[in-house]
Amino acid sequence: MTKEHYNFDTIEKKWQDYWLTNKTFKTEDFGDKPKYYALDMFPYPSGAGLHVGHPEGYTATDIICRYKRMRGFNVLHPMGWDAFGMPAENAAIENGTHPGKWTYENIESMRVQLKRIGLSYDWSREFATCDSDYSHWEQLIFLRMLEKNLAYKKTSNVNWCNDCQTVLANEQVEDGCCWRCNNPVEQKELDQWFFRITEYADELLNETENLKGWPEKVLAMQRNWIGKSYGCEIDFSVKGSAAKIKVFTTRPDTLYGATFMSLAPEHPLVGTLVSAEQRAEVELFCAEVSRQNKLDRTSGELEKKGVFTGAYCLNPLTGQEIPVFLANFVLMDYGTGAVMAVPAHDQRDFEFAQKYQLDIQVVIQPEGASLDPQTMQTAMTGTGVLVNSGDFNGISNEDAKERIASYLDAEQLGCKSINYRLRDWGVSRQRYWGTPIPIIYCDSCGTVPVPEKDLPVKLPMDVEITGEGGSPLARHQEFLTVACPCCGAPARRESDTFDTFVESSWYFARYASPEYDQAPLDADAANYWLPVDQYIGGIEHAVMHLLYARFFTKVLRDLGMVKASEPFTNLLTQGMVCMESQRCSEHGWLYPEEVRDGKCVTCGRAAELGRTEKMSKSKKNVVDPNALIERYGADTARLFSLFAAPPEKDLEWNEQGVEGCYRFLNRVWRAVHDNLGLIESSPEVASLTGTTSDLRCKTHETIKKVSADVDGRFHFNTAIASVMELVNVIYGLKKGQEQPAVLREAIETVVRLLAPFVPHICEELWQRLGHEGGIERQGWPSWDEAAMVKSEIEMVVQVNGKLRSKVKVAIDIDNAELEKIALAEPNVARFIEGKQIRKVICVAGRLVNIVVAG
Repeated sequence: MTKEHYNFDTIEKKWQDYWLTNKTFKTEDFGDKPKYYALDMFPYPSGAGLHVGHPEGYTATDIICRYKRMRGFNVLHPMGWDAFGMPAENAAIENGTHPGKWTYENIESMRVQLKRIGLSYDWSREFATCDSDYSHWEQLIFLRMLEKNLAYKKTSNVNWCNDCQTVLANEQVEDGCCWRCNNPVEQKELDQWFFRITEYADELLNETENLKGWPEKVLAMQRNWIGKSYGCEIDFSVKGSAAKIKVFTTRPDTLYGATFMSLAPEHPLVGTLVSAEQRAEVELFCAEVSRQNKLDRTSGELEKKGVFTGAYCLNPLTGQEIPVFLANFVLMDYGTGAVMAVPAHDQRDFEFAQKYQLDIQVVIQPEGASLDPQTMQTAMTGTGVLVNSGDFNGISNEDAKERIASYLDAEQLGCKSINYRLRDWGVSRQRYWGTPIPIIYCDSCGTVPVPEKDLPVKLPMDVEITGEGGSPLARHQEFLTVACPCCGAPARRESDTFDTFVESSWYFARYASPEYDQAPLDADAANYWLPVDQYIGGIEHAVMHLLYARFFTKVLRDLGMVKASEPFTNLLTQGMVCMESQRCSEHGWLYPEEVRDGKCVTCGRAAELGRTEKMSKSKKNVVDPNALIERYGADTARLFSLFAAPPEKDLEWNEQGVEGCYRFLNRVWRAVHDNLGLIESSPEVASLTGTTSDLRCKTHETIKKVSADVDGRFHFNTAIASVMELVNVIYGLKKGQEQPAVLREAIETVVRLLAPFVPHICEELWQRLGHEGGIERQGWPSWDEAAMVKSEIEMVVQVNGKLRSKVKVAIDIDNAELEKIALAEPNVARFIEGKQIRKVICVAGRLVNIVVAG
């Protein structure tokens, strides 16, 4: 056969067309095969498109799916689009277009990119969360939750951007400013819709113990976010008032040491507690805190600030009057919004007390020490015995927790309690591009759900999006004005839309039956496919998307829509793709193509190297996958993304690594084509000796090693390295020593083992090896233990402990024969010639060491 070079462009287009035409990856529900559902966290269709960081995770999932198909599984591998959200509105403002048009154009572009990578998605199940069909069923789920009292409306403090006229999530507040317009964010009370996730707090927490396929880091983050803690609720009477300040504490053993009270600036008692003399200062402080991100307020790095309210409350055990402060680190979202401050035994309270010159009272002394509050440099947070604590003096602080809690309960000063950090999920957003909340407000009938027959509530398309004055839905009279479903009177439609995390909390279930038009889910299909067997995405979603998806799955279960209680059996959190950034003193950050020979191509100045960090458009340290594929091909891009690092680790981008992967694929191509004439009509494998016996042993060792690396462990980099070793052995065969049947087995094994990683070239080579019907149909190769039993081994020969030669000997050789062969080895003879041999040490299966005098 005439030799051909590796033309990746032609080959990849050929096989992508073949897969599309033959619907190779279309999945059928049910069947006799075991099911396997693998899923990527679906992407947001941004205008930036993909960079090479995206294919890393997608390729990892694709390898798993292709491998599982070859192992005989019925594999579901879908893709869709997380399509609602603020970025589309921003783009509409900037580009003078409709967010829907912008979104669907981006979807089309990104779909082309994903197909070009050769990902084996079942595109027949594709949908975008902005599709009206998806909104329809999401709205129905909301109505079912409303019926079960799992959805409700209440007034709540929210992060509010006055310029954008919308609520912001905590992570959308950066340094006290809106992430979009960079204007100050304030706290504002608004009526908001909530999901009652706290009803599932214990189940969400307890089930983390059963998620054996999840990274412990993610589970720890979720446990911390749920934040279950045992302690006491204690009432502190306000001096000169009937009001009481309720606190929750896990440390009742320190109650005698409480010397001041810290309140959240949002606490409802602030207005009644503040004195006339302190009011102006308190209002100024509250205004300042209202512009701070809630997450920043709980950060250990935040400067602790406070203001005295002018009020005092009474320590319920000592009767001591203690001042009431507002503190920027106390939130209404946690506990009761009030903290009894014990500066001797809490570092944050200690720093606050020192700053504002407040009393410090030691109530726990460590064993063998005597603390003096006048000389303390830090709080004592360890264990010890109680002092200055009345009848509880002398007992350990651990015992005192229970005894003081029981005393408070008996005296009706407090009660034992359980507290959660988790708060109900606020799902209202004052923006246009989202799923409308299906609610109608009637002056006579109150809050009325939209009747099911009127779903979906669709977004009006004739809106003007300016970014000013709040959501355009609130000004769109045709959308807002509606007849009350109950009484027929004029009514008003809800203008808020759902938080986009709602869409991503159940999309994985909809993939089981995306065209089902009778309910959100086809129960039979959903129960067949769920839970997802393998989910892959970023760890940044640990306590939002992943927690909400777990909550939603439990809700769908309780609504009778699914049987599964958890959405994802196994979770792989992928690493980031990092690249060294480069900067020009004149032109700022430079894209890789803007640097040549270490200089800025525009001005010729030397490019300064920045840190190696996550790929970012702002740092211009990104690589366009289209350019990479055009130069090297999709298979090279796939191979590098998984060979350079395990999928859960950060991958450092470098051009040399890409070049190396491209060269390897060319070696594989030549290994097949150079040997086609020899192996195309090869006989069955016969008895094996010498080099070819070693080749067959290596072939089956490689099958076993790659199978173990891919199946469950996802050590793709070491799997690829093992195949590279087998290719090296094939290239190392000496002319005339090849046994065609063994060589064919080895070459076909290379192609089959690489098929999940680099499917285009492997499909082509498999066809050229004389096979039809697609390589996945051939199945995954199995190893033969008998083939891995070696008849010969290589042993090291040393002289006085130094390596002098290597010899191949029978595996069952006795020491006398081994010694004879070692002494006769020509490379050894010159080191022992004329010298006295004192002894010969034989270590079975490893080495021979000849000890000589002089």
